[in-house]
Amino acid sequence: MCKTAVEPIPLFLAWRRTENMKIVTAAEMLQIDQDTIEGIGIPGIVLMETAGSAIVRAIEQHYPTCQRIGIFAGKGNNGGDGIVIARQLAHIGRDVHLFLVSPSDSFTNEAQTNLQIAKRLTASFGLQAASKGGLRIEEILTEADLESDTFLNHLKSCELLVDAIFGTGLRGTVRNPIAAIINAINRLPAPILSVDLPSGLDADTGHPLGRCVRADRTVTIGLPKRGLLMHPGAEFAGKLEVVDVGFPEQVIEAQNIKAHWTTAAQAAQWMPSRPPSSHKGSYGRVLVVAGSTGMTGAAALASEAALRTGAGLVTLATPKHLNPILEGLLPEVMTLPLPETDAGSLSVSATSTILEFAGKTKSILAIGPGLSQHPETVSFVHQLIRENQEQGLDLRMVIDADGLNALAQGRETLSLLNSDAVLTPHPGEMARLTSTSVPALEKDRISTTQQFASKYGVTLVFKGAPTVTSTPNGNLWVNSTGNPGMATGGMGDVLTGIIAGMMAQGIPSENAAALGVYLHGLAGDIAAERLGRHGLIASDVLKTVPKAIFSIVS
Repeated sequence: MCKTAVEPIPLFLAWRRTENMKIVTAAEMLQIDQDTIEGIGIPGIVLMETAGSAIVRAIEQHYPTCQRIGIFAGKGNNGGDGIVIARQLAHIGRDVHLFLVSPSDSFTNEAQTNLQIAKRLTASFGLQAASKGGLRIEEILTEADLESDTFLNHLKSCELLVDAIFGTGLRGTVRNPIAAIINAINRLPAPILSVDLPSGLDADTGHPLGRCVRADRTVTIGLPKRGLLMHPGAEFAGKLEVVDVGFPEQVIEAQNIKAHWTTAAQAAQWMPSRPPSSHKGSYGRVLVVAGSTGMTGAAALASEAALRTGAGLVTLATPKHLNPILEGLLPEVMTLPLPETDAGSLSVSATSTILEFAGKTKSILAIGPGLSQHPETVSFVHQLIRENQEQGLDLRMVIDADGLNALAQGRETLSLLNSDAVLTPHPGEMARLTSTSVPALEKDRISTTQQFASKYGVTLVFKGAPTVTSTPNGNLWVNSTGNPGMATGGMGDVLTGIIAGMMAQGIPSENAAALGVYLHGLAGDIAAERLGRHGLIASDVLKTVPKAIFSIVS
């Protein structure tokens, strides 16, 4: 078995537009392709050659010792890319077997042109020794072809398999014999590289359309497709690399694409500077409204996270009986003890004190961690939002956890939030906010997030794998950091504090939300690298937030 090369940097950095990496639907990618060909005049066959060359370079980089390579090509442009790859690999000395999964005469346009070129080359390449490179072409059109000894022997000898069967144009369920071909590919031990996206994957939702190639690596062309970043699509794609093939910037910008992939370069652009002459008043204030009996940890995590993110001053507003406990836990955080219910949660009568304090200090409000769902505390959340609007205070808020659960019990209050509000639900909270099941929401995380943000005029952070952030105007960011070790209690409280801390430093809500999500995930990745994913806890992530920030600004 051939070995893969060591990868020292994240794969998506292979793309040149790392500061603002857009994410496209299949329709947007098709339009970019057409406008480049018809409007700019770059021939489709040139784009196909460029794409093939980029993927050959990726194969040389990541699979330098794989000599025998099997390439499966469909009849469309994805298959055309595969044929270019086959020809170029043979040219540099690899032994290539090109398997056509559609009849030769059904290949379209540029794919047909490249197929004819490849056929003419088989006479000179086809019979050479493997050490000098070779190109063989074989049609695999029926299940009988799949079961032939010749095919099976050729397939088993491959050290690398390249999937170029279907691209973004796939519609409907994958059926036999191609479904059986995909099964055969997936069963083999050789690594699989998919061209553009794994064949059988819905480019927009990330759900398999019947059988789907399970790739070890996907090299996607031009721009990342939505389905490659959503689960389960990300699992089928394996390691993802984005290659630039020369689509003109003006053609991409003309599409007015709303979705983006948050990268380190983008996060660095959002980060505020810290001039030598600055002081704590330069970086804003956060008022964390949190805590109840049995849930002091949530309040503590959110408060410290705001400080770790760089907010100048943080005050924790909490039920008065918890004040001594939290003062001892958080020496750098000020406290505001408030009236409480008999159950030890915040009382409705706390509303005026909070609004007066926040209005006077111009604090960002972070509401919800550990508040409880006590009926009076639920009423408190609604009254706080209502009076903020009625008094014209226009305070910026981050609402999480029991703040969201309170809103789910009276969704009319959502319409009272201003456009600077940030809501951070996990799937269960989102289901309660929308009266929808979690599976229904997870079918299309991007559309779910965009629709809610647009309907209520807020920035929505839909937490999960991956976390998706959308703004009232439809701008959307898919996060690129984080790991399964972060699926433990308290992580959301840390995120709430991070976002509030960023907002306090003057970053617009939508940027602060996407940046906060990125840093939260990056801190989790740093902590997991040091401690492992099993047993990772929220306070581990909290401690690595400064290092995450340092890594993108240094």
